[in-house]
Amino acid sequence: MAVNPILLIPSRMSATRLPGKPLAIIGSDPMIVHVWRRAVEAGIGEVVVACADQVIVDTITKAGGKAVMTDPNLPSGSDRIWQALECLDPYQKHDVIINLQGDMPTLNPAIIQKALALLDNPKTDIGTLAAVITDEREKTDSAVVKVVRSADGRALYFSRATVPVGEGILYHHIGLYTYRRHILQQFVSLPPSVLEKREKLEQLRALEAGMRIDVAVVDTVPLGVDTPDTLKKAREILCR
Repeated sequence: MAVNPILLIPSRMSATRLPGKPLAIIGSDPMIVHVWRRAVEAGIGEVVVACADQVIVDTITKAGGKAVMTDPNLPSGSDRIWQALECLDPYQKHDVIINLQGDMPTLNPAIIQKALALLDNPKTDIGTLAAVITDEREKTDSAVVKVVRSADGRALYFSRATVPVGEGILYHHIGLYTYRRHILQQFVSLPPSVLEKREKLEQLRALEAGMRIDVAVVDTVPLGVDTPDTLKKAREILCR
């Protein structure tokens, strides 16, 4: 059972497709502030932004939040949140870590609890989310990651391809994760796996290492902002 979770939001300015996106203004606030607020509204536990740049620290601090600097050369968000956790919690009070992506400003805070609840099952190592794909264009869009679930909700595979083939439901994976602390530590200690490098999907490293990922299905997909077009859409949604 999760008894003391912490929500960590990795954030860096040097995103490949949309540099500087954490500070992109949506309405009257930077995107990273919107995401931080959504995490706080979930009411689950302490929320901290794990930053690669001092300007993000300053932005979150000004908004009333908490942020910590991490090595800007870390290779992934998972490495960033682990380094932040070691800095923030050397005595290991937090037993569950929630990794919330810093580019989902339209996130419904209620779905975070759905991912956390998956760890009530002692057999589950990592929890994540998905939604049924209803837009036909998403089925073949390589930017939309699909997850293949077993009948009992375990993740069998993640891919940018249209999987599985044939008639039936397809699931849009939502990049939000809940980790048991020792599992996150084990995960970041592993080298990138073969399938991870092929698909460019970190979560495949966990599956290849034998970790169990459970997937809860929700009815909303937060908009991931990683291009000028999705930034424009986020502004339209949040400024209505």
